[in-house]
Amino acid sequence: MDFMQILEILISSAIFMAAPLIFTSIGGVFSERSGVINIGLEGLMVIGAFISIVFNLAFVDSLGGATPWVALLVAMAVGGLLSLIHAVASISLRADQTVSGVAFNLLALGLALFLVKKLYGKGQTDMIQERFLRTDIPVLSDIPIIGRLFFSNVYYTSFIALGVAVLAWFILFKTPFGLRLRSVGEHPMAADTMGINVSQMRYIAVMISGMLGGLGGAVYAQTVTLDFSHSTITGQGFMALAAMIFGKWHPLGAFGAALFFGFAQSLSVVGTSIPFLEDVPSVYLLIAPYVLTILALTGFIGRADAPKASGIPYVKGNR
Repeated sequence: MDFMQILEILISSAIFMAAPLIFTSIGGVFSERSGVINIGLEGLMVIGAFISIVFNLAFVDSLGGATPWVALLVAMAVGGLLSLIHAVASISLRADQTVSGVAFNLLALGLALFLVKKLYGKGQTDMIQERFLRTDIPVLSDIPIIGRLFFSNVYYTSFIALGVAVLAWFILFKTPFGLRLRSVGEHPMAADTMGINVSQMRYIAVMISGMLGGLGGAVYAQTVTLDFSHSTITGQGFMALAAMIFGKWHPLGAFGAALFFGFAQSLSVVGTSIPFLEDVPSVYLLIAPYVLTILALTGFIGRADAPKASGIPYVKGNR
C-alpha cells in the first residue's frame, strides 16, 4: 500500500465519520448562541438514528431508493419537535439547563429502546437494505490528486454537511436573524429593550438544534451502523458537544473540530488496514476518539468563552 492509498483511506473515512458530528455540533452552536445550553445532543442523535431506521424499514417498499433521504427529513422533523421538551423546561419553566439536557438524553435512549422492543420483539432493529452509498463526485473526482483524495469514494451527506456549516455561518453572522439570535445569547435584556422576543428566538434556536441533531443521528445510522440498538449512538453526541466547544461556538470552528474528531473515529474503523497501525491493539484505536476529545478540551483550545448569557434563564424585567 503506497502513501497515496493510505491518504485516500484516511481522508475519505475522516470526512465520512465527521458528517454526523458536523450536523449535530452546528445544531449545538445555534442553541448555545441563543443562550440555551444543550447537553441533550446525544439524545437528539439517538432519536434521529431510531426514527430514520424505523422509517427506512417501514417505507422501503414504497419509496425505494429515495427512502434514506426521506428518512433524514422525518428524523429532522421529529428531532425538532422533541427538542421542545428541553426548550419548555429551559426557557418557559426556567429549569436547570444542564439537568434538563441530561434528563433528555436518558429519556431518548430509554424511549427508543422500549419502542424497538415493542416493534421488533428484540433489542435491535433489522438491518436496512436501502442506505447511503459511496460514490465519485462527477467532474471533481477527475481532478489530479485532489480528486482522488476528496471527491472519490465519498458520501453526498459529507458535502451536505459542508454546505450546512457554510450556511450556518452566513445565517449567524450575515443576516438580521443571526444578529438577533446572538444578541439574546449575549445580552438578552438589551435585545428585549430593542423589541426582540427573547423566548421566541431561543425556542427557534433549540428547535434548529433538535433538527440538526436528529439529522446527525440519522446520517450516522444510515451510513455506519445500518440498524438501531443500544450501541448505535455511543458518545457521538458528546463528541459533537466537544467539537462545538473546541470550535469556540462558531459554525466553521465546529466544522473543523468535527473533522478532527471524525479522523479520530475513523482510526478505529480503518486502522487495521493501515500498515503502520495494523499492529496497534484494537482497544487503543477504539478509545482514541475519546482520549483525543479530552486532550483537545483540556490542553489545546486555549481560552474559550461561551456566550455570556448561556445557561441563564431570562426573566423579563430582571437585571
